[in-house]
Amino acid sequence: MKTAFIIFDRMTRLDFIGVYDPLTRLKSMGLMPEFTWDICAMSEDVVNDKKLRIGPTVVGRPPSGYGLLVVPGGLGTRELRHDRAFVDWIRTSEPVKLKASVCTGSLLLGAAGFLKDKRATTHPNAFNELQQYCAQVVNDRVVDEGNVVTAGGVISGSDLGLHLVERFAGVEVRTRITTQMDYPDVSQTAT
Repeated sequence: MKTAFIIFDRMTRLDFIGVYDPLTRLKSMGLMPEFTWDICAMSEDVVNDKKLRIGPTVVGRPPSGYGLLVVPGGLGTRELRHDRAFVDWIRTSEPVKLKASVCTGSLLLGAAGFLKDKRATTHPNAFNELQQYCAQVVNDRVVDEGNVVTAGGVISGSDLGLHLVERFAGVEVRTRITTQMDYPDVSQTAT
C-alpha cells in the first residue's frame, strides 16, 4: 500500500509523527514490506507551528494515486480550509480509497467534501467548526467510517496509526508494533 502523508505550514508536528511512526513501522519492522509512502506538500519549504522545517518528498503533484491519504492538523488548518487552491489539491485525492486525519486535519477533509453524511471527530476545541462538514461530530479518539477515519486531539495520532495498522495487518501486528513503541495500547475500538 502506498501512502501520502500531507504536510503544510503551521501543522502540528506530533499530529504528523504520531500517525507516521506506527504506520511506517509496518515496513521498517518487516511486517508489511509493500507499505510505502511519500510526504506530500504543495510547496518545497514547509514550516510547522513551532518553526521546524519538514521536507516533502513530493511537491505539487496531486495526491490521487495512493491507497491511503493522511492529513495532520494544526493552526494552519483554520486558514487552509478556506484556501481554494489547497482544498482543490486535497480534493484531487477523491480516488484514494482510504482517507484519514488527525486533530483539525478533519477540517481539511471536510472542506474537500469527504466528510459529507459521515460521523467525524477532531480536537474538542474545533467541534463547532467541524459540524458544518459532517453529519455528526463524535467525541471519540478514533472514528472509523469505512473509507474515512478521523482522530481526536493531538496525541490521538498514535491511536489512529495503530488503528490503521490493525486494519491493514491485524491485531497481532498491532501488538508487535505497540510493544516495540513501548506504547500503553488500550486497544480502544473505533466507533
